[in-house]
Amino acid sequence: MVYTKKSSALLIIGLILLAIWYLATTNILSPYIEHLGGTEYKYLAEITSLPLYFGIFSIVFGAWQWFGKQKEGSCDYYLSTLAGGMFILLITMLVRWFLAPEIAVISKSMGKIGATGKYLHDILGLNYVVLGILVGIIIVNFFKVPNWAQNGVRLSRLGLKTGVILLGTLYSAAELKNLGGLSIIMIGVFVLGSVGLVLWLGRRMRIPNSMGGVLSAGMGVCGVSATVAAAPVVQAKSVEIAYTIGTILLWGVACMFVFPIVGHLLNLSHLQFGAWAGTGILNSAQVAGAALAYQPDGIETLKVAEIFNITRVLILPIIVLWLAVWYVKREGNSSTQVNAGKVIFEKFPIFVLGFILLFGLSTTGIFSPANHYKGKYFGNTTATGFNKEDLLTLDEISLLKSELIKVQRQDRKQAFQKLLEHGKVASIDDDDTLRGLVNAKVLSKPANDILKKTHKAVRHTAKKIKVFRSWITWLFAFGLVGLGMQITVSAMRQAGGQPAIIGGIVGLIKAGFSLIVVILLISETI
Repeated sequence: MVYTKKSSALLIIGLILLAIWYLATTNILSPYIEHLGGTEYKYLAEITSLPLYFGIFSIVFGAWQWFGKQKEGSCDYYLSTLAGGMFILLITMLVRWFLAPEIAVISKSMGKIGATGKYLHDILGLNYVVLGILVGIIIVNFFKVPNWAQNGVRLSRLGLKTGVILLGTLYSAAELKNLGGLSIIMIGVFVLGSVGLVLWLGRRMRIPNSMGGVLSAGMGVCGVSATVAAAPVVQAKSVEIAYTIGTILLWGVACMFVFPIVGHLLNLSHLQFGAWAGTGILNSAQVAGAALAYQPDGIETLKVAEIFNITRVLILPIIVLWLAVWYVKREGNSSTQVNAGKVIFEKFPIFVLGFILLFGLSTTGIFSPANHYKGKYFGNTTATGFNKEDLLTLDEISLLKSELIKVQRQDRKQAFQKLLEHGKVASIDDDDTLRGLVNAKVLSKPANDILKKTHKAVRHTAKKIKVFRSWITWLFAFGLVGLGMQITVSAMRQAGGQPAIIGGIVGLIKAGFSLIVVILLISETI
């Protein structure tokens, strides 16, 4: 059987990509890019290079698909995915470079929402990843995925698996020393408890095992990443993944508003609220949003919340293994004896093993200094990446000295004075303290801009990690656009609203019990 469909589609996609490249490099797009953010527009380097490379690739293979002669065989099967894969990539590029920035512009024009200090698109998580899923859903339900693209759409899950593997490069075991015993115990108990509760409720409400498995990972561990990691293990359908991601995002948006209000009513300390938000909210961005909404004048709450978030990520392989054993047992008959060792060997997904392998390599410092978190590390010497050009100038020092009187807190004053003395940030603790001072907004905007500059001068992202992060964002965006193209309205109706009900019940229970534990066990130290 010949899988490649004779079509001009891939050739046309190549021409569209070359057109985008031409418009960007000849500055014809400059007025629109200025509208989308001007100097803050982040994708100029991408838009002036990637369309050229992929455009040439698409034209070459597009001409072969249209005019060439295809032969039956496995090679033809893989080549038949090119048109669909490039179709997804084109959609991803358009969403990332144009649609998401346009929505951000509209959102910013509406102003910040209440006490959150955030814009609507941030609160709703309307980034290019989520928008890509929505565009994929619109395409499949209103326009239908064309025949020539269908094999490529199925390829999209490979992008998600590869993205999960590369996630391992963003973390290091050196971060474990910062977690603390109680945080590990709390996260372990609530992650395992949430996963178990979702599986139990799923059985009581008779949802498919695949739905229960993927929902338990998403609600129990760390949101979208866990959902993507667990989906192949429990053979989850696209619509089940979509339901899980939707439940996570909706729950996270609600928590961003509710958690700070409850925290202030109960007068929680920064450590208490950080521990609670890091345990009860799933999406990393929404954890950070709630922490900053609770303490807009410092980062103590944010740092604690991040510690708990790291712990959840590191537990992910354990949960995937549990779900592998659980799914095999549930799908077999009741008398089936599950050999855990056999399941580990046969069913444990290779891509999660890849995550573990890259996490181990990351811990050795092969990609970045071993104490990094998401590739970022502190360095205020030339040997660790600091540039002498980033030292404060005499004019900058003079401006900061004129505002020293505004700094009241003793720790901030000490860090501020050391900054003036050395012309750069002296230590990690000082860097954290000065970031809190910036958030407090007690200084003028020019002074805060100088402090932000000094932070960037000592916080570096390793070059290798920067490349990995870029690949991860593209792989997840590509995979989720393709995922959206496999989600139909009829399938969602058939699945019903049970996942949202289960997610809401588990989310409320976890938030309530974790709040009680935080109040009883956490005072000022973890």
